[in-house]
Formats: sequence, C-alpha cells, structure tokens
Amino acid sequence: AESYLPLVGRWERTDSPYVIEIRGVGRDGKMEAAYFNPRPINVSRAMARSESGELQVFVELRDVNYPGATYNLAYNRSQDALQGTYFQPALGQGFDVLFARMTADGSAP
Repeated sequence: AESYLPLVGRWERTDSPYVIEIRGVGRDGKMEAAYFNPRPINVSRAMARSESGELQVFVELRDVNYPGATYNLAYNRSQDALQGTYFQPALGQGFDVLFARMTADGSAP
C-alpha cells in the first residue's frame, strides 16, 4: 500500500549493529522483513499498521536466543527514523530503541 512506502528500506539500530530490512508491505499490513545481528535472525511475524496517521511497525523474532523478542516501533517522519521499544522476554526487560535509515552504500546517513 502506498501509505506504507516510507517504511521500506534498511534500518540500523543507533546503539548496535542490528538491522531491520523491510522489503515490502502488503495492503493488509503484512510486512516482508528480515533482521540481522549481523547474521540473519528468523522473523516470525512482521506487521505494519497506520493509527491516527502514524505508521507503526511490529516485528517478532523467534530464533536461538530470541524466544519471541519483539520490536514495537513508530515511524518518525521528521527524523526519518523508527523509534520505540524492544522487549526481550528472556530478560523480562524492555529497551527504548531508535533505528536510522541506512543509505544505499550500507551506512547510516
């Protein structure tokens, strides 16, 4: 869907070399997404939704050391960034995180 277009791209977490790659978003909000830490981590669920004009992203990871860890992020238009929380169930902790859009050459702008 056109409205989800700003989400497409590679996003790098500002505090560590973790990358969310959003390849596309369907009309139903289902995202085609990958996650790297820097090796690929299995994405079990990836959804986008628009709420009150704000784009929101949900990513769930299920892999070794990632037992259902989740990202709940919102797209910040003015910063061209994804910000929100990362929840690590193994630790029972949530963390505030920010992802910056990566440029074509792989670096953060």
